[in-house]
Amino acid sequence: MNYDFTEIEAKWQKYWAENQTFKAENNSDKEKFYVLDMFPYPSGAGLHVGHPLGYIASDIYARYKRHKGFNVLHPMGYDSFGLPAEQYAIQTGQHPAVTTATNIKRYREQLDKIGFSFDWSREVRTSNPDYYKWTQWIFIQLFNSWYNNDSNKAEDITTLVTLFEKEGNTTVNAVSDEDIIAFTADEWKAFDIKKQQEFLLQYRLTYLAETEVNWCPALGTVLANDEIVNGVSERGGHPVIRKKMTQWSMRISAYAQRLLDDLAAVDWPQPLKDSQTNWIGRSQGASAVFKVNGHDEVIDVFTTRPDTIFGVSFMTLAPEHELVSKITTAEQKAEVEAYIEATAKRSERERMADVKTISGAFTGAYAEHPFTKQPVQIWIGDYVLAGYGTGAVMAVPCGDQRDYDFAKHFGIDIPNIFEGVDISEEAHADKDKTVIANSDFLSGLPYKKAMKLAIYELEKLGQGKGKINYRLRDAVFSRQRYWGEPFPVYYVDGMPQMIDAKHLPIALPEVEKYLPTETGEPPLGNANIWAWDTVSNKVVDNSKINNATVWPLELNTMPGWAGSSFYFNRYMDPNNDTDIFSKEAIDYWQDVDLYIGGSEHATGHLLYARFWQKFLFDKGVVPKNEFAKKLINQGMITGTSAFVFRDEESGKLFSKGLIGDKEMAPIHADVSFVNASDELDIEAFKNWREEYKEVEFVLENGKYIVGREVEKMSKSKYNVVSPDSICVEYGADSLRLYEMFLGPLEQSKPWNTAGITGTHGFLKKLWRLYVGDNGIKITDTEASKDSLKTLHKTIKKVQEDIENFSFNTSVSTFMIAVNELSTQKCTSREVLESLIVLVSPYAPHIAEELWSKLGHTASIATAPFPKFDASHLVESSKEYPVSFNGKMRFKLELPMDFTKDQIEEVVMAHEKTIQQLAGRAPKKVIIVPGKIINIVG
Repeated sequence: MNYDFTEIEAKWQKYWAENQTFKAENNSDKEKFYVLDMFPYPSGAGLHVGHPLGYIASDIYARYKRHKGFNVLHPMGYDSFGLPAEQYAIQTGQHPAVTTATNIKRYREQLDKIGFSFDWSREVRTSNPDYYKWTQWIFIQLFNSWYNNDSNKAEDITTLVTLFEKEGNTTVNAVSDEDIIAFTADEWKAFDIKKQQEFLLQYRLTYLAETEVNWCPALGTVLANDEIVNGVSERGGHPVIRKKMTQWSMRISAYAQRLLDDLAAVDWPQPLKDSQTNWIGRSQGASAVFKVNGHDEVIDVFTTRPDTIFGVSFMTLAPEHELVSKITTAEQKAEVEAYIEATAKRSERERMADVKTISGAFTGAYAEHPFTKQPVQIWIGDYVLAGYGTGAVMAVPCGDQRDYDFAKHFGIDIPNIFEGVDISEEAHADKDKTVIANSDFLSGLPYKKAMKLAIYELEKLGQGKGKINYRLRDAVFSRQRYWGEPFPVYYVDGMPQMIDAKHLPIALPEVEKYLPTETGEPPLGNANIWAWDTVSNKVVDNSKINNATVWPLELNTMPGWAGSSFYFNRYMDPNNDTDIFSKEAIDYWQDVDLYIGGSEHATGHLLYARFWQKFLFDKGVVPKNEFAKKLINQGMITGTSAFVFRDEESGKLFSKGLIGDKEMAPIHADVSFVNASDELDIEAFKNWREEYKEVEFVLENGKYIVGREVEKMSKSKYNVVSPDSICVEYGADSLRLYEMFLGPLEQSKPWNTAGITGTHGFLKKLWRLYVGDNGIKITDTEASKDSLKTLHKTIKKVQEDIENFSFNTSVSTFMIAVNELSTQKCTSREVLESLIVLVSPYAPHIAEELWSKLGHTASIATAPFPKFDASHLVESSKEYPVSFNGKMRFKLELPMDFTKDQIEEVVMAHEKTIQQLAGRAPKKVIIVPGKIINIVG
């Protein structure tokens, strides 16, 4: 009987689906274990072999935990709102929901073929109204909450209103907008409803504000920083500019310190923790106020070095700073406006990363130094960001290299305020051993004392105070897209009102066009039925808007990260229509025990999800303030790209070995046209690329040999390998084993299809260990000591490997075990039944088939994991090399517990010893029990 993986895998995939083998229960006497993968965006390209790496690892762990007796939750769903489906809709007119459903169908087929143990009864799709109903619900909770610094948590907005009614806002300690006007309780009560709502918006955890955003004109939408790469949109590579827009924002900054502190409580990779720590960017220092000469305005700055305030020789504002237009002189206006226009074309990330380019413009205005009262030039420069701190810096060129370079470039004074330090070549940044000089009352003081005194004196002047600042900014939450969650918001007299949660979901309307309107409104502006009737509590035709009972709905949609910020909790009870999840479900599952996904989500999804989790924790909705105990970032499986080489002068394509010293342009070739010897199928290439149909190929030895390079596996590099073809040719179990065998889970590793023959050959050998020409070979005979030793060292190693996520070394261990057991001609049920349970998490299809052939009627999925017995690894005997005068002559196996005298007695009586001595008495017999026997003649 041969190993027919095609039939076996189809059989067991059907069995698992029909029997819901991996369905988890929300109430169980078993201990819970929640294993989760970051759910995918279902793109049109489908999965390539790099995508399943993390899924296979998590599946092995989920299956292992089932064998260990846990109630395992291992769900899968789709992050199905996304820009690609919308772009396709714009190009073709096909509704994004249709495209998304088609792509999901393809993904599901691919995932099923790889044999994952997902509980598909819990599938979620973020673009389904029954899911985004709860995204909208969370948005409403955020809108109706404020952050109380005294209790250090989010509270219901009604508690803030109560405080306003009792004592106004002067004693309220809240995270809020800057520079809120103070009012008394009587003034609050005298405000009309609209005025009260305007004040409350300055405290709510989600709020409307005019903010600087990354605007992509080609895509017609705002982009998050992590959606921009090298100054252009990640999707399509379109230019991105900075502009001001009224947007919904999330007050994530309220949670900055908790997001930092609680990183210590989670078992996440340190590099990822470092990324979040740097992104949040906590710094301690002072705020300082500089008056602007000739204007009523002031410039607020935050500095981590108030001790250097006497070294200020100029100030730099972000080009977008609101004061720039007010203070710029007529003489400088043209230069400043040209600079602002140029800067708007660069993203924040690009500006932060570019430390070499020095640029700026003088506004013509001057500020007054708080202590010396001397005039200080005010410049604008793109190295200052409007969204970080106050959007203004007091420039101390002697203590900051960027300020130093700026001052040198523009010929600005660089006063030295450091005792005994040479600043002729560069700024002095070492604060620890610094003594302040030329700084009035700070002179002669070390850094820490000067810091405290500077802050004290600023507070005395009323022009500053000690402050902790964070780089983390509130998250812009609006997108000018169609394919996203609609806001549950309508507007009365321009003020946002929440739709009652009982009327959710507010579903996306139909539109004729998916582009912004001709007047620049977002795509939802094209909807004819997009108004809210407060009497019927329904979405109605826009023509019925009367500004009395029918009002316009929000036209923006939510960003891509909204639906992914709580999906891990929704999986616990995904079919609940009345609650986001039941108390029973959340109390049982609590949180994710193991989360696997890419490190690229460090400062996007993973930060936003932690923020929402903490908010829901504050509101008593979830029991844990961190959603995932342990996180693993899987590495990348890279592709081996193929290149042809074009001579620009002749247009010919030269084989790799003929390039020599010539400069040639490498052009990607589809790897499917290249064989294992790197030989290109020229005809296939010609048919694929029309422009090369008539080109001349210059061959070496009658062949065209391509160049090779390891790159990210990507459709644009034509180096994608589909798991479908691998499953057809070698089977899903071979694919699963090979992806794990490639190397440590966290590391990047190149794909090589030829290498999969090794794991496929192993599975054939495993099959032959159990099955012969006449069927199953297993017997009930007692296992040999050697076979039990092989089994138990395998149990020990595999269990350790899985617990340590060292899946690659487990595969090697399986290969060794099968080789040893084959050599031992093992047919013992005692050994082979346990072995197949060990293999099951890695190669579940062949394991299920062999398990059934052993007579089991139930799935192997919950069979107990074999228990390690150390006694089988204790050696009962030792094979001694017996040497004469240092030369080994023969070997002798003796019990390990033999004493020195017993060993000598047996050795001296052995016929080979008698033969070697030939009647002579030995001069000395050296015996070390368990190690050596040496007879000196």
